[in-house]
Amino acid sequence: MENALQYVFSYLKLIQISDFVDIFLTAVIIYYMISWLKETRAMQLVKGIVLLFIILILSDWTHLTVINYVLNAVVQVGMFALVVIFQPELRSLLERLGRSRIGKLMDFATSDTDNLEAEENAVFDSIVNAVMEMSAEKTGALIVIERDTKLGDHTKRGTKIDAEISRQLIENIFFKNSPLHDGAVIIRNGRIHSAGCFLPLSSNNNLSSELGTRHRAALGISEVSDALIIVVSEETGKVSIAMGGALTRNVSREPLRHALERFFSPDSQQIGLGQLFKFRKGGSSNEG
Repeated sequence: MENALQYVFSYLKLIQISDFVDIFLTAVIIYYMISWLKETRAMQLVKGIVLLFIILILSDWTHLTVINYVLNAVVQVGMFALVVIFQPELRSLLERLGRSRIGKLMDFATSDTDNLEAEENAVFDSIVNAVMEMSAEKTGALIVIERDTKLGDHTKRGTKIDAEISRQLIENIFFKNSPLHDGAVIIRNGRIHSAGCFLPLSSNNNLSSELGTRHRAALGISEVSDALIIVVSEETGKVSIAMGGALTRNVSREPLRHALERFFSPDSQQIGLGQLFKFRKGGSSNEG
């Protein structure tokens, strides 16, 4: 027993920090590979390959010479065939790696600044065009754009969308016959994260009686987060913006676009919430 313990301890002394890092990274890669394979048809092929190797090992242990010889030949040829069999999955995996955060770090070599600016402009245009279209048609809407404060408690109550922002999608969500039109859309990291989310109403008892449920919900979530909220009135079609527990009403296209640009600008934290717009408290302004 003592000799066995001494052998174990002597072996442990040879282990370095790099070995733990190596094992950890390998485990992470295997975990994500299995998670990715579970979403594809390739998982059935992997099960077949694993079963084939198990039979190969068993045939070697039990001295089944013929079966072992045939399976060894199959494995040697199969290694080359795997590249062909898994070609679609391998291509999909490489594309996913390119779209990942690590892949995006390499975009500096492809004029990423211009691409990012173009993507932001497309997002701004989609939101503004959708809001103005719904305003013209008097379609009620409530759009919440997250910043640092995450709204996970509220997204869980809605329906997860996880889709790119587009004018058509926003308008379809708030279409009067849509099952999600009564709730709020929550935008996170430049994507429509959830829809049909119900928000807490404002605790301010001094709000104007003209403000409906959407406006009170917009103010309510703005009081407990640093989000920017856009409201379209179903009665009048007029657009309002809430942030920091305050509300600006009767917002037109250009001020809305300007507010979005300032909200997403790198220096928005230094500007402060009150300077993004000249906000007036919800009970002190009129929607004329």
